[in-house]
Amino acid sequence: MKQAAPNASGHAVDRVVAGLTETVVGELTPGAQLPSEAQLASDYAVSRLTVREAVKVLAGRGLLELSRGRRAVVREPDGSVFGDFLTAAMKHDPKGLFDLIEVRQGLEILSAQLAAKRKNRAGVAAIEAAMQGMRDAAADLRRNWTAATESRFHAYDVGFHGALALSSGNRMVQYLLEAMAGPLRQSFHLSMQGHKLRGYTPEETIAAHDRIVERVKAGDARGAAQAMRIHLRETERDIRAAQALRLIGPLNGRPRA
Repeated sequence: MKQAAPNASGHAVDRVVAGLTETVVGELTPGAQLPSEAQLASDYAVSRLTVREAVKVLAGRGLLELSRGRRAVVREPDGSVFGDFLTAAMKHDPKGLFDLIEVRQGLEILSAQLAAKRKNRAGVAAIEAAMQGMRDAAADLRRNWTAATESRFHAYDVGFHGALALSSGNRMVQYLLEAMAGPLRQSFHLSMQGHKLRGYTPEETIAAHDRIVERVKAGDARGAAQAMRIHLRETERDIRAAQALRLIGPLNGRPRA
């Protein structure tokens, strides 16, 4: 455990937060317990109350798991904090939705490229399973368009992008796509509205995904990247159509004032 000097600059809680973050991220593994409050207070030359507040900060960042009567435990990274930030940004700032698209353009084009370059049987199977789920949901939408069925379509769509990230073999890409799952599902709903306004159906969305899968299965990294780039450009056009023609806010689906 790294000890902080008693005269270190900055607020005591901030000082302990910085030290504990370095320890949790750099030294401890998921499931490991922190030392007791008394030990940490001694290590950092602060009060137990200061330690308690610092631990709460790390818990709020998703780094620690707290439970009554037990020492804090290091959490398995799951991207929930990053996902919450993206959701909040999109909810309160219309620009946040287009910021997300820009992030996707960098991240998912790379994901498709790496998935094609490093293609493997398990990865392709996961991608095709997500595609089949989208096709089944689209068939149900043709028979009876309901919010629940549309939500199922979007869930499989998110699963497709997650499977592609898993197939990339890059853990950072996988982690970031996992963190974006919630915001993606919400943005897909708005994209679907714009898609319909532009005269398209879920089948066109599936066809765009099929083109990506085809290039991945062929091991064509450049073609997979290009297919994803085209798909994301169309997604952006769909969202802009929904906002321009229906005057819909970025996520809540209510008319703007």
